[in-house]
Amino acid sequence: MNKILIIEDDDILRDELSSLLNNAGYETVFITCFNNAVQKMVEFNADLILLDINLSRINGESLLHDFRKKSNTPVIMLTSRISEIDEVLSMSYGADDYITKPYNPTILLLRISAVLRRYSRTNSIQCYRDVHFSAVKGSLTRNGAEQVLTKNEMIIFQRLLDNYKEIVTRDELMTALWDNDEFVNDNALSVNISRLRGKLSELGLSDAIETRKKQGYILK
Repeated sequence: MNKILIIEDDDILRDELSSLLNNAGYETVFITCFNNAVQKMVEFNADLILLDINLSRINGESLLHDFRKKSNTPVIMLTSRISEIDEVLSMSYGADDYITKPYNPTILLLRISAVLRRYSRTNSIQCYRDVHFSAVKGSLTRNGAEQVLTKNEMIIFQRLLDNYKEIVTRDELMTALWDNDEFVNDNALSVNISRLRGKLSELGLSDAIETRKKQGYILK
């Protein structure tokens, strides 16, 4: 049974979410006190987190940003605001999906199931040259040195690794990041590619990702 952590400070909405998820076969847990919230998120060791952006005691996007430094657990952001800025910021901080309220219960359950399936498919260790890539930990390890990846960096590296020595276009990477052909943020992709290159360089692989102008990227 998958465990879902609900971070929602509206008692009624939290109880409704919990009832919906329990009836769908999920175990639910909560954070109601937001002192040391990031540490509590890690300690719950949930399979997925539903995180409200509009928390009264703490900013949900900031919470996600800090959590991504410690864990690769999938996170779906919930919000009553309809704003592209919120969606872009959440995704750039490592959210796996973004759902606006009021949500359709069936659609919410389908999105949760899709994220869990996507996560389980990458729940393994793969090798690239002499680097071990763990999708579970979201890390690259080489000769005892480790670099922890954000969710977006991990998705980019996974796509490049799946197409090793083949060109992956920018559009393909953005589709993989946001699972939405209509959503495009070129600058966010460039930032994530740059950060991923930096982490590979720290492991002595500064030449790992090659840019092909007007085509895309290749993992060499």
